[in-house]
Amino acid sequence: MQDHLTVVEHPLVQHKLTLMRKDTTSTAVFRQLLKEISMLLAYEITRELETCQTAIRTPLTQTTAPALAGKKLALISILRAGNGLLDGVLELIPSARVGFIGLYRDEQTLEPVEYYFKVPTELQDRLVIVLDPMLATGNSIVAAVSRIKQAGAVRIRALCLLAAPEGVKRMKSAHPDVPIVTASLDEQLNDIGYILPGLGDAGDRMFGTK
Repeated sequence: MQDHLTVVEHPLVQHKLTLMRKDTTSTAVFRQLLKEISMLLAYEITRELETCQTAIRTPLTQTTAPALAGKKLALISILRAGNGLLDGVLELIPSARVGFIGLYRDEQTLEPVEYYFKVPTELQDRLVIVLDPMLATGNSIVAAVSRIKQAGAVRIRALCLLAAPEGVKRMKSAHPDVPIVTASLDEQLNDIGYILPGLGDAGDRMFGTK
């Protein structure tokens, strides 16, 4: 992973993202696409997982082969939209430990307000991946990463579907040690803190709410 931000430009990622951006895409299709694209993004964000050699027997012979090393990684979903990414990542890494942080954005101040926090134990020994589809102002994910660090995490990565330059800058300033993986670095935020061109509110589109 290079620098602070990795944009995954794989053609399948970009094609699925284009379909998600369309305002005519149904809730069911949006949800399925988010699951599919999160699996592809998870492949990138786990590229540098540590491995160790382990002894196995194939149908033909005894050999050694690589396997994941250390404690199982932890996936921390920022409720509620983070759960859309969580489903896809768990398809790829079903043994991962899972935690949740409940944050909502105050529509006046755009600041995050925490209402729930439950994460796995021994975070200091795990790679922690924070999941939030939209890195807009950056306030929510900055607050979430700060809270996770308080719980002991030292190796953290952030996975999002879209990022705005303002949010990336905010994250880099607050948590320069946390790399970000995303499908797109969009143009900017509008005057109410939504990503442009974006895809609207990811939670609303995923769950069919307004």
